[in-house]
Amino acid sequence: MTAQLEAPEITVDKAGGAIGAVIGNVRLGGGLAPETVAAIRQALLDHKVIFFRDQHELDDAGQLAFAKLLGTPTLAHPTSRSVDGAANVLPIDSDYSKANSWHTDVTFVDRIPAISLLRAVTLPAYGGNTTWANTVTAYAKLPAPLQALVDRLWAVHSNVYDYAGHADEGRVGGVDVKFEEYQKEFESKLFETEHPVVRVHPETGERALVLGHFVRRFVGLSSTETTALFQLLQNRITNLDNTVRWQWQPGDLAIWDNRATQHYGVADYDDQPRRLHRITLAGDVPVSVDGVRSTPRTGDAAHFSSLDN
Repeated sequence: MTAQLEAPEITVDKAGGAIGAVIGNVRLGGGLAPETVAAIRQALLDHKVIFFRDQHELDDAGQLAFAKLLGTPTLAHPTSRSVDGAANVLPIDSDYSKANSWHTDVTFVDRIPAISLLRAVTLPAYGGNTTWANTVTAYAKLPAPLQALVDRLWAVHSNVYDYAGHADEGRVGGVDVKFEEYQKEFESKLFETEHPVVRVHPETGERALVLGHFVRRFVGLSSTETTALFQLLQNRITNLDNTVRWQWQPGDLAIWDNRATQHYGVADYDDQPRRLHRITLAGDVPVSVDGVRSTPRTGDAAHFSSLDN
């Protein structure tokens, strides 16, 4: 089924029942008409992640120019290096790291980015897909007793955790990253932030779960209780019925609502090169269902991002 939005040239085809849509008949860049930008943003809010094919003319400058139409770019990352000469562009590079675990981008700071734009640069001959999950539908489908529990639950997120460990090795979080240089850079400045496990989306008013591999512990719960509850909730988020998997092609760009999703880059491409460039847009400080804002415990992220008010 193809839907026509405000901009008549834009088409939107669903990629999955719970999440994802492919946007057609648009050439991305900094010169798009306001009504086209509004239509793209509405599709993003509706489908949580949207995909564009055949954007072969898009480079770092064009990606940044288009991103600025959607919001205010952040620096590439609070601690990791950017692409040379492009302070807003983060390289996702197989020679440097493989983020093969479920996460929402940069939840260890108070001002979680609102939107991420990821562009294919170098792709392997096979594998290297990315999967997204809808954290809004995951919350909505929780039984009422679980909703009542998580509505008042808070979690501590941090950028410092055991990269060498396995994600399921008796603790919350953990990413199998074998590059010591990346670990040292990622942890070069400590960030810890308390976030509500359920946030209210600032544009849609929907409730979404805020979890992923940066969670260290739930406030007030023991490590054993944290591990059990975290796994239960993560399993709800990453249930296959709640996900969409994207097979990258040259010229692809993906945009996701970082306030309503988690994602996972699948490291199934052996030693082949894989490189994508990411730009993130400034977000707000999450607010719980009872109106309490997230609180930084350690680290000031003002250098990384302004606040989207």
